[in-house]
Amino acid sequence: MPEEKPKKASYTAKDIQVLEGLDPVRKRPGMYIGSTGVDGLHHLVWEVMNNSIDEAMAGYAKNVVIELLPDNMVSVIDDGRGIPVETHAQTGVSALETVMTKLHAGGKFGGDSYKVSGGLHGVGVSVVNALSTKCIVHVSRDGSLYTQEFAKGVPQGKIRKVGSSAKEPFFGKNGTRVMFQADPSIFPVVEYDLHRIISRLRQQAYLTKGIRISVTDLRNPEEAPSGYAFYFDGGLKSFIRNLSDEEHPLQEEHFYVDKNAGPIHVEVAFTYANELDARELSFANNINTPEGGTHVTGFRSALTRVINDYARAKNVVKSADENLTGDDVREGLISIISVKLPEPQFEGQTKAKLGTTEARAAVETVVAEALKDFLEQHDGDAKKIVMKCLLMAKARKAAKAAKETVLRKGAFEGLTLPGKLADCSSRRADESELFIVEGDSAGGSAKMGRDRRTQAILPLKGKILNVEKARMEKILLFEGIKFLVIALGTAIAESFDIAKLRYHKIIIMTDADVDGAHIRTLLLTLFYRHFAPLIEGGYIYIAQPPLYKINKGKDVRYAYSDDEKEKILKIIPEGNVQRYKGLGEMNPEQLWETTMNPENRILLQVRIEDAQEADKLFDILMGSEVEPRKHFIQTHALSVKNLDI
Repeated sequence: MPEEKPKKASYTAKDIQVLEGLDPVRKRPGMYIGSTGVDGLHHLVWEVMNNSIDEAMAGYAKNVVIELLPDNMVSVIDDGRGIPVETHAQTGVSALETVMTKLHAGGKFGGDSYKVSGGLHGVGVSVVNALSTKCIVHVSRDGSLYTQEFAKGVPQGKIRKVGSSAKEPFFGKNGTRVMFQADPSIFPVVEYDLHRIISRLRQQAYLTKGIRISVTDLRNPEEAPSGYAFYFDGGLKSFIRNLSDEEHPLQEEHFYVDKNAGPIHVEVAFTYANELDARELSFANNINTPEGGTHVTGFRSALTRVINDYARAKNVVKSADENLTGDDVREGLISIISVKLPEPQFEGQTKAKLGTTEARAAVETVVAEALKDFLEQHDGDAKKIVMKCLLMAKARKAAKAAKETVLRKGAFEGLTLPGKLADCSSRRADESELFIVEGDSAGGSAKMGRDRRTQAILPLKGKILNVEKARMEKILLFEGIKFLVIALGTAIAESFDIAKLRYHKIIIMTDADVDGAHIRTLLLTLFYRHFAPLIEGGYIYIAQPPLYKINKGKDVRYAYSDDEKEKILKIIPEGNVQRYKGLGEMNPEQLWETTMNPENRILLQVRIEDAQEADKLFDILMGSEVEPRKHFIQTHALSVKNLDI
C-alpha cells in the first residue's frame, strides 16, 4: 500500500459480521480448498497466512512467522492487532470463537477494519479450523494474552485469559498465533513441502513492502532447525530483479511504477530480455491471478499504445498498417502487475482472474504516464525495446505465412493425418490414447502390441527441435513437430483449440537412457511452451518402461527401479538380469504387458506445481545461455540417481 501511515480504524467485535454457519465444510472440503490432496493441504497454510498478510497490507503487522512443528502441527504468528476477543452481539460468543467457527465471519465484510484484503470470502481460518483435528489460537490484545482450543471446528471450552503477553515477546502488545493440525481423515497425506512454502513466502514478501516473513522447520527434534527469512524494501523492483537475474537482459534499467489511482494502488515492474517467451505474473491484493484479468488488460493496453506512440514519434512506424500488436511488444517481456483495491471481484471460486472493471482504467492510466516518461528518459533502452518489437513484427508476418502453408484448411481431417501415425479406431477422445514413441524400431513393436481400438502410435525419428530457442515459423517447418500438431488436432499458437484434441491421454514413451531423457525433455519443452493447456488439463503422461527383466526358467518378472530389482532378486536369487536400454529390445508382447496395458502399466502425469519455477527451469535447461545451465548441473550433479553416461 502507499507510504502514508494508516488511519487508526476500529477493529472490535462490532466489526465482525456473520453470514452463515460452518457445517458443510467437513462434508465437502473440496468446495472450500480445491482438493484434499497436496494442494489443498498447503492451502490451509495459505489461508491462515493470508490473514497475517492482510494485517500487514492494512499497515499493522510488520512480522509474520511460520513454524513447521512435530506431529504435523503448523504455527502462523503475526504482530498485527490480534483477533478481537470481546463478546460478539450477534452470536453471543467471543469474536474470536465467531471468526473460528462461522463461515463468512470476519472484519472484511464491512466497516473500515480492512481497506484491502486477500481473504475477502471470510472462509479461510474457519475452514482451516474445521479441517484440523486440533487448532489452538493465542491472541494478544493490549498486552493481555487469551487462548482458545478447537477440535474439528468445535470449541473445546470458552476463550480464556491466561495472563500477560509479556511472555510472548514476538507479539509485543498485540498479535495472533494460530496453530493447527490437519485432519488425516480428510487429507490422505499430511506432509508439508518446505520448498513450496518458501516460494510462497518469498513471493508474498516481494508483494508487501517492508514486511519480514520467515519460516522455520522444527519437525525433526533430532536435527538442527532450518530457517529462511525474507524482507524486500524494494517491492516489485526487487522482484523483477530476481526474475531477470538469469536472463540475458536487454534493458539497462528496469521499468517500475508505484502509484495510486483513486482507491486503487498500482505497482508494476517489467524488463525485456533477449528471449522469445514472455513471463507475466499478476496479483490482486497479493492473490496470484494466473488467468490475468482487468488489471492485466490495462497493462497490456498501455504498453502497446505507448510503445506505438513512441515508435511513430521517432518515425520508425509510419502508418497504422505497420502498428505493433500486443504479441509484438510482449516477446521477451518479463512483467509483474500488482493491484491492491477494496472489494475486488474475481471470476470463479479459485480467484484466478480479476474482474473489477475499475482496475483496467487504473492500471492503464498509471502505466501509460510512467512508461511515456521512462522511454523519454532512457533513450537507449527505448530504442532497444522498439527494435526488438519490430523484429517480432517481422517474425510474426513470416510465421503467418508458414502457418497458412502448414496449417491449411482441412489439415486436421482424418485423410490428412501423417502417414507415420498408426491411429486408433475409436473416435471418442475421452478413451483414446496417443503414444509418442522414440524411433521406428520401438514404434514397430508398439504398433504390433497395442490395443488398436483405443491406442494410437506416432513414432518420432530422432530428436525434435528445441523450441525454447526457436520462433514459430521455424517450429512449424520442423517435420516431427508438424506431424505431432496434426495428430493432436488442436492446431498451435493463436489457432490452438483444446476442444479439438483427439486424444485425452498423450503418453511420451522413450528409452530409459540419456538420449531418451533428452527427447522427453524436448517434448516437454514443446508442450509447456506451446500446449500448456494440455498439461494444465492433465492430458500429458510419461510412460515408465521397466529397467530390468529378471527371469529364472518360466518365472519372468520386471523391475521398474533398482530397489524393485533387489527385492525380486531376494525372491529368485539366481535369476538372470537383463538391463533394458531401449524399448526396441522388447518384443510387442513384452512392451504391451509392461508399458502399454492399462491393467499393469505405470504412467506419470505431468503437472505444473509452480509455473514461475517451471518457467525459470525450462529457460535454464533449454535456453541459449550456457552459464546458468552449467551452474545448475554443477549444483545438482551429486543428487542425480541412476546416472547413465
